[in-house]
Amino acid sequence: MRAPVPPQLCEAPSMDDIVLQAMAKWPNVPHCYGWLALDARGTWRMRDEAAQRADAPGDKLTNSALVGFINRNYLSDERGCWYFQNGPQRVYVNLEATPFIARTDPQQGLVLQTGQAIGAIDQAFMTDAGAIIVRAGDVLAQLDDRDVAQMLQTMTLDGRPLADDALLGWLEGGDGKLALRWQDRDVAVERLAAQAAAQRFGYVQRPDQMAGTTAQ
Repeated sequence: MRAPVPPQLCEAPSMDDIVLQAMAKWPNVPHCYGWLALDARGTWRMRDEAAQRADAPGDKLTNSALVGFINRNYLSDERGCWYFQNGPQRVYVNLEATPFIARTDPQQGLVLQTGQAIGAIDQAFMTDAGAIIVRAGDVLAQLDDRDVAQMLQTMTLDGRPLADDALLGWLEGGDGKLALRWQDRDVAVERLAAQAAAQRFGYVQRPDQMAGTTAQ
């Protein structure tokens, strides 16, 4: 199994120009699987061979230039697998949750791990595990669990402020219309089984485990 080619750390915007040039110069570099992951709090993690053998999360990436490079070159393929275009090489990403992770921001509302702000929310979901997932256009993002309590304060059940016991009853299949108040409108909240999200929205959490995948 081969580690991903180390990216060149340089100042934006020339870094992305380097990607395009490298792709044109070396179009047939093998894809890389298993070495990069996105955790449920929006942190990129590098998974060396030891982490892969142990199926461990890997080490947090803290280099701001490298994290910014990944954020700007984060894409998906026709299979629903997400990857980081590292020069000529695709480094496929293991997802702990959804392709994007959102956090609350006092000025911008919700911000993705890539630094982009979410605008209007089209759909909202709560999983049986208590996670909140939102869809805004083509973006599907699970909320950082540290911000769930804050988001719950904006929810109502049948028009009334949401109490803890009422939420538990709703999650267990109880009646009532759960709604998220967002940008001066109510967004209906749907129940969603945590394990069903990937299939429903067409993304792959573990591209390294797909049949026919050749790890490099």
